[in-house]
Amino acid sequence: MLRYLPFLLVLALWIYAFVDCLNTPEEEVRGLPKVVWVIIILLFGEVLVGPVAWLVAGRNRGGPAGGSTPSEWHRNHRTEFVAPDDNPEFLNSLKAENRKDEALLKDWEADLRRREEELKRREEQSRSDEES
Repeated sequence: MLRYLPFLLVLALWIYAFVDCLNTPEEEVRGLPKVVWVIIILLFGEVLVGPVAWLVAGRNRGGPAGGSTPSEWHRNHRTEFVAPDDNPEFLNSLKAENRKDEALLKDWEADLRRREEELKRREEQSRSDEES
């Protein structure tokens, strides 16, 4: 079993470098175009030259421009889960939606009343025209 370990480690490094290269944005690739790095990783992966070259020289590994890493930001901005019925923002959004729905319903009711009155007037006018 141990005799396969070096081959598995080489394969794992090869796959990691390949996937990392594919997922790296074009702006963060150094030295060569991204397509050339992919070819280098694939061609020289068995002897570890391609993957090691990518990990050492291919990707810009500098710190973020803002000065803090994503994990630091997440540590400083943790949020607690709040159930929807305890979340004031969610409850306010429901109230706002209810107000909109009520206003829309009132408009529909007013339009329906107006149409009913218009139909009654037409019926009365047609009856009065028939009687004359």
